[in-house]
Amino acid sequence: MEGGTLATPGLAELAPPRVEELIADLRTQLDNMGPVNLDAVHEYDELEERYKFLETQNNDLTNSRRELLDVIAQINSTTRKLFSETFAQVRINFREMFVELFGGGRADLSLLDENDPLNCGIEISAKPPGKQLQTVSLLSGGERSMVAVALLFAIYMVRPSPFCILDEVDAAMDEGNINRFIRVLDRFIEQSQFIIITHNKRTIAKADVLYGVTMEERGVSKLVGMKLTAPQQVSTEMFANVEQKARQQHLVLATR
Repeated sequence: MEGGTLATPGLAELAPPRVEELIADLRTQLDNMGPVNLDAVHEYDELEERYKFLETQNNDLTNSRRELLDVIAQINSTTRKLFSETFAQVRINFREMFVELFGGGRADLSLLDENDPLNCGIEISAKPPGKQLQTVSLLSGGERSMVAVALLFAIYMVRPSPFCILDEVDAAMDEGNINRFIRVLDRFIEQSQFIIITHNKRTIAKADVLYGVTMEERGVSKLVGMKLTAPQQVSTEMFANVEQKARQQHLVLATR
């Protein structure tokens, strides 16, 4: 403050050339800004609405991803538990079935990576009577077939199936192995139906029904079936009771 007046810096303190230079710079900046966009407010509202929509979608996806990962972790935990329990039971059954099929020896199943049981492989080690412990790939063809049958029936004892198809599993088996295979097969025919493709006479003799393909004419295949079990005898009294019940229920009973 000088002489009772307040000195404030501003345009008054600038020399006229400097004022004109400042005004020119301001006009240049205004020109560079271009014309006024009258739709800017409307565009801003649209962009803001779009942003809120995308933000909501992003939050939903993030939450869904987190929930999905939780479900996957829960499924993996349950699957790991069920697999461990089933594998332990199959392992025990496989050891017993191997001894029964081979008449001795020992075998085992092991995981290649116990820390990741759901993605790792399974190694089969077997020791038939009179041989050293080795992997299944080093066994003979007949021994590999017997090991596969032992593993199949070990799984069947845990998770039975209504039917099973075996394609020439006995092709490489000798006479003794065929007899043991048939004995084990008898234990499961009450709970499962077995369809066996075979050329072995001993296995064929255990079948209830035979189906074969013959070629009477060149290039023309024909299916031939034969039932080996005796037909069930139905008494006259039982047939009369069935016929009477059928008439009461207004059913048609066909006879031959």
